[in-house]
Amino acid sequence: MIELKDICKVYTIGSESVWALNHASLHIYPGEFVSIIGPSGSGKSTLMNIIGCLDVADSGTYTLDGIAIEDYTENELAAIRNLKIGFVFQSFNLISKLTAEENVELPLIYQGVPAKERKGRVERALERVQLQKRAKHYPTELSGGQQQRVAIARAIATKPSLILADEPTGNLDSKTSQDIMDIFHELHEAGNTIVLITHDDEVALQASRQIRILDGRVKEGD
Repeated sequence: MIELKDICKVYTIGSESVWALNHASLHIYPGEFVSIIGPSGSGKSTLMNIIGCLDVADSGTYTLDGIAIEDYTENELAAIRNLKIGFVFQSFNLISKLTAEENVELPLIYQGVPAKERKGRVERALERVQLQKRAKHYPTELSGGQQQRVAIARAIATKPSLILADEPTGNLDSKTSQDIMDIFHELHEAGNTIVLITHDDEVALQASRQIRILDGRVKEGD
């Protein structure tokens, strides 16, 4: 599903060149639950942005579902982000003026999904994360764990083939973190491909496979 070969990303800060990714290579198969673990500044967020088509590498190749990313136009990449990838972020990225169900519905509106189908998908997604009773609540009326559940519901409502989670437990206490990880395990068992970025060994070890990153270099290990 995902294959990165010799991916390099260099940022210039003043007169200094910083290698965010240094000839990174990895593969992820359909249906896998993989964690990418590394400390702050290791390059893991840059790696996630490239996997999620939010950024492009300076060199190397990225093949998604058998097609090289460089062969896609910008519009096609936007469509991939909309249709194939569900994003879950550490800071939830919910819109404060929208209710839980409206936040979940928003990407479906962008996709042009008809209203009746949107309603059903939103209900099923919120039910899957056990938040159907909070559908009419605004983010400020929800706990951190509940907000992350809404973010996960938003990600899965579009029926993506890949779920990318960037430090999804980073702002949560240990019990709430495990509740969120339990949802990811359920999604994985249902057939979703999940890539989870984390700095936490305990979280990373819950994935089926761990990929470590340090100073922009990737080391795979089972």
